[in-house]
Amino acid sequence: MEIDEEQKLRQALEAAFEQAAHGGLRRLLVAGIGNIFLGDDGFGCAVAQRARGRYPPGVEVIDFGIRGLELAYALLDGYEALILIDAVPRGGSPGTLYLLKPLLPPEDQTADLAAGKLGLEAHSLDPVRVLTYARALGAPSIPALLIGCEPAPWEADTIEEELQMGLSPAVQAAVESALRILDTVVMQLYQGSDSTETA
Repeated sequence: MEIDEEQKLRQALEAAFEQAAHGGLRRLLVAGIGNIFLGDDGFGCAVAQRARGRYPPGVEVIDFGIRGLELAYALLDGYEALILIDAVPRGGSPGTLYLLKPLLPPEDQTADLAAGKLGLEAHSLDPVRVLTYARALGAPSIPALLIGCEPAPWEADTIEEELQMGLSPAVQAAVESALRILDTVVMQLYQGSDSTETA
């Protein structure tokens, strides 16, 4: 990882997790999300599959795919922090990785969800909507971080709904870098903010 990237990663971690990571957390959820039938949208699933069995028992890695309700209910299970992994179009070059802090909507939208005014489909996964829905269900507010990857644009002659298996070369190449970022994030959170020094 480049030095500039390492510094940006540390700054983002400090801003997002300073309070919660102090002294180390013991129950973390790593959630890979996306649709493996829509090309690069399956990035989060690919990273989650590679990350299984990589961390201590307190760090649970689950490939949720597009099962938004399942993720919302999982957040009721006492996790202390959430790391989401997903394809995130932000206008960069395909394969560009981002470290983001999801922003939840205002409390009044949470109330709307609780009242059933905003729906959550069983087979779709919008991270912010899922987090808001989980909060409406009574899930505690926990630190959440998103490791995102810029997908390659769809080809002009490809219909968006058309099935497209496999990641583009640029996004496939980013999987290994995303795993290294995930390793750093997990180390920071699981062991505590005083143990993030790397060579």
